[in-house]
Amino acid sequence: MTSTGKGVTVCAKVCPAYNTHVYGFDSSLSIPSIFTSSLYTYKLVMTSVFPLLKIGPFNEYPDEYSSVDAADALRNSKVLVIGAGGLGCEILKNLALTGFKSIEVIDMDTIDISNLNRQFLFRESDVGRPKAEVAAEFIRQRIRDPSLSIVPFFGKIQDKPLEYYKQFTVVICGLDSVEARRWINATLVGLVDEELNNLIPLVDGGTEGFRGQARVILPTLTSCYECSLDMLSTKQTYPVCTIANTPRLPEHCIEWANALEWPVHFSGLKFDADNPEHLDWMYEASLKRAKLFNIKGVTRSLTLGVVKNIIPAIAATNAIVAASCCNEVFKIVTNSNPILNNYMMYSGDDSIFTYTFSHTKKKDCSVCGNTAKTTIAQKWWTLQDFISQLSKNQEIQMKRPSLTTSTQQLYLRAPEALEEATRGNLIKKLSDLIEPMEEILVTDPSLPISLKVRVHFEGPEEKPDTISALMSDV
Repeated sequence: MTSTGKGVTVCAKVCPAYNTHVYGFDSSLSIPSIFTSSLYTYKLVMTSVFPLLKIGPFNEYPDEYSSVDAADALRNSKVLVIGAGGLGCEILKNLALTGFKSIEVIDMDTIDISNLNRQFLFRESDVGRPKAEVAAEFIRQRIRDPSLSIVPFFGKIQDKPLEYYKQFTVVICGLDSVEARRWINATLVGLVDEELNNLIPLVDGGTEGFRGQARVILPTLTSCYECSLDMLSTKQTYPVCTIANTPRLPEHCIEWANALEWPVHFSGLKFDADNPEHLDWMYEASLKRAKLFNIKGVTRSLTLGVVKNIIPAIAATNAIVAASCCNEVFKIVTNSNPILNNYMMYSGDDSIFTYTFSHTKKKDCSVCGNTAKTTIAQKWWTLQDFISQLSKNQEIQMKRPSLTTSTQQLYLRAPEALEEATRGNLIKKLSDLIEPMEEILVTDPSLPISLKVRVHFEGPEEKPDTISALMSDV
């Protein structure tokens, strides 16, 4: 028995291949010297490298697997982590403890006091500092591995040139922004050429309360993030008749104060959830409404959550999803086991279970597909109506779209001269501007993609009055 000098006693055996002591391992195994150079690496070997030394039980190519090659791949790979928040903290910790040596992390946010309950790499003294920088510092100081490199970047992913992303083996996302996910997804798909050069796997994780998901995207080969936009959760809405006449939930009372009472009392003034005075008024109005209908549960935090559509972040969910994501990165780099194909969903609210399935590529995906999307438009819609519907469409979700056809510019957001020149088209009927099923190219300044849309017209030529519209929906 041999002591490590830190109160830990383990069985020491000699590895003949490297003539060195390896703690807790079978002496018949060949362990690269990079993992046995000091007593410090005892922890690293015991916790993370051992899976490399025995082939995974589901490995499809056992004759080709090499533990030495896997260990070298782990040491030499470069991993980019996007996001250093709730998921990002867990991801960075996992990657560093799993043996990855070269990590870069990007985050545009600074630390807020509200982050400290779950983003465990931060302390109260760090409030106001960049998340990426503090996270990198904390892990380096805690692990104290001189061979570990964690390079932080405080800024947006869009600030980096395309060449920057080509250096990475894998990109792993722990983001809370759909727009950022769409950007990095489109960027990585765009890097791949016909010979599949520059194919960089994207591992994406996301959480929503007690639920979460992890997925593996092989750009151009599997379904991409854009293919699954229609699976995103939509904002909770409540029928106007319910919140106005028969509220039953505390959320109904809050939505009543927000949607119906605020415009009456403060006409022309937009509600600002970050303004304490605005939030106080909203809470008091909601509480008054709740007492009128004998409804309990209206609190200031719930009021803020409803008006800002905030879903509580659960630290345990972050830990589970981050572990799944890092496990996939580990398998991608080492080839020790087959990777996820290609979507895992986790639920921990009513019970605890996971479900995996293969999400299918969409032929009309604006990023990895090659056909145009078909969308429906009413014949009486103006171009402005159509643009509004594009912004709301779950499969498109473009906030500031510009539209052109092969023969004309329908509406361009920029530059200012072209916006002014095309502004007049906004009030014209779309059916007068384009032919049925004519292809429209839609772009958005926040996304590096071009969406092809074909419009199918239906409905009356003239806009129906309110009563007729209501009757048609019955």
